[in-house]
Order: sequence, then C-alpha cells, then structure tokens
Amino acid sequence: MKRLLTILILFCTSSAFAQIQSTVDKEAEIAHKYRVSLPYFIITDPIGDSWDDRQNVQMIELHVKRNLDNKNIVGVKFATWRLFQPLGITWWDGLLDKLETESEFYPGHVRETGIGITYQRMIWKGLFATAEVLPQFQTYTDLDGNKLGNGFKVYNSYHIGYHISIGKKKRFFIEPQIHSQHWMFGNNAPDGFKQLDDKWRRYFLFEPNIYIGINF
Repeated sequence: MKRLLTILILFCTSSAFAQIQSTVDKEAEIAHKYRVSLPYFIITDPIGDSWDDRQNVQMIELHVKRNLDNKNIVGVKFATWRLFQPLGITWWDGLLDKLETESEFYPGHVRETGIGITYQRMIWKGLFATAEVLPQFQTYTDLDGNKLGNGFKVYNSYHIGYHISIGKKKRFFIEPQIHSQHWMFGNNAPDGFKQLDDKWRRYFLFEPNIYIGINF
C-alpha cells in the first residue's frame, strides 16, 4: 500500500511539474506579446512630393497586433488614404504610364478611412501569410476640396512576406512582402468617379511593400 501511495505521489508530482514546465516553455517561446508596425513606403506614391500634391495619397496606416503563440497573430488595422484615380488599374494596364499622363485621374479625390482586423500565420521560420479585412467610409471631394458625397466599401488584402528580427532582443523587425487586394460593396460614387471606376477591375495584384515595427 505504501509503495502504491508513493508511486501515485511521484506520478502526480511529475505530472504537475510537466504542466508547469510546459507553461513556462510556451511563455518562453513568446518573447513579446504585442507588436506595432506601419508601411515604410508606398510604391505608387511619388517620393519627395508635398502632402497636398495631386498624386499624393496622403496615406497613414498603423497595425497593432497580439501574438497568440509563436504561429498565430491577430490584430487591428487603422488606415486612411486619398485616391486620385481608380485603384483597380493594374501593372499590365500601364499603371505607371497613366500616372504620368494623368489620363485616368478622378475629377477630385476620394478619402477612404477605416478600422479593420488582421490575421497573420507564421508558416516556416520567418515566412508568413496575412489576411486583412478593412471596412472603409469614403468621402468624395472636387479639386477644390468641396464635398461631393459619401460612400462605403470593404477592402480586403492578402500578403505573403518574411519577418526579419533585428537586435539581440529581437525588439525591432522589418517585413518585406507582396500583397494583393480586392474590394466589395462600393456605392454612391458621383458620376465622374463612377464612370472611371466601372472601367477598371475591383482588384489589384502584386504590390510590393516593406513594413517596419517594434515588439513589446
């Protein structure tokens, strides 16, 4: 009986220790619980132009994410930008030429602002995939900044990239990536805007970007 009781005590102690050790190991794997990041550059935004330039998208984007474990990351995305031509003009449509000729420019601008959610999955080492859903409220203005109307759309993007940690504590990071996006439910665009939007696609493929961030 004493031998059986001793075996049971040793088993329970071993089991409890294993659970504690597993918890410690899991926490040790997650060096930082949170991260904040933003895009380093926008490939279609002219470098060096002033904030009020016709082709400046006036983009502000911020991500706040929570590391659930060493594979799964969820977050909140805030973004606002100003479009001067349809977003659905792809590379093979002559995007860069149209930026130069201004042939597809809106008769004004559309400001799009929203808060959405993101999910990032680490696939192998630093390789990751991300999906983002961003509902956006739209404000249409003419070239003088006078309001023409409001709209709404849901902007979705899909990313493949690589996470590169920097420093001994891996507190800073960069994430070069390629992403594609599509959008739904666009409505209430004024005629001059709608005619241009209807000419082009509701998606854009293979946009390169670099995000920089900090873990804490």
